[in-house]
Amino acid sequence: MLEISNLSHTYGSGPSAHTALGGIDLSVAEGELVCIVGPSGCGKSTLLRSVAGLITPTGGRVLLKGVPVDQTPDDLAVVFQDYSRSLFPWMSVADNVSLPLRRKGQDKRQRRRSALDALEQVGLGGAADKYPWQLSGGMQQRVSIARALAYRPSLLLMDEPFGSVDAQTREDLEDLTLRVRRHHNMTILLITHDIDESVYVGDRVVVLSKSPAGIAGDLRVDLPSPRDQISTREHPDFVRLRAEVGRLVRGTRGQPAAAL
Repeated sequence: MLEISNLSHTYGSGPSAHTALGGIDLSVAEGELVCIVGPSGCGKSTLLRSVAGLITPTGGRVLLKGVPVDQTPDDLAVVFQDYSRSLFPWMSVADNVSLPLRRKGQDKRQRRRSALDALEQVGLGGAADKYPWQLSGGMQQRVSIARALAYRPSLLLMDEPFGSVDAQTREDLEDLTLRVRRHHNMTILLITHDIDESVYVGDRVVVLSKSPAGIAGDLRVDLPSPRDQISTREHPDFVRLRAEVGRLVRGTRGQPAAAL
């Protein structure tokens, strides 16, 4: 589904230049949910924006289904952390969800039907005619996810999508993401700074090193399914993987315990 080859990106030039990505190679198979974690400021969002075609990387290439990404692909959707900026407050929830469907040539009735179906999937079937400002933060992020679902993208990108909500809502949205992925067999690339979250929702956890980012580790997550916020987090493999990802993020993998 997604092929990233020797991807690099430098902001600016001369003495003030900053290299965010130092050569990333990554493949994501169809139907996979891959989480990207790493130290703060390591280039996670730069990587996502390069994949989305929102910026042009200074080196390497990105292929989506074998086609080079040189602008935002038609069959890609993004869910950002700041839901308040991604929803139009003067439009109803249903109209916010259906807005991108105009690109697919659907008429008004089709768009409305698709929006209502997507809202039902995220548990907001009764909120279609409300406005975003009438909803809680978690509900607004559900609207953003519903909009992506209605569009039916080949690849869904999520940029720290649960970073602006409380802990309980975050867990609910993590479980929603797993249900959506399972129902649609959707391919998802999720950026997060939360190590526990990456292990809980991911099929793989890819750890980036400090900027300029390279891949410090690529770990397969093999946990019992369906996952549960209590039993999964108590599972010995979850605890082991969380510790391994934490060591990679901090750059302490392989160091003796005394050094930690």
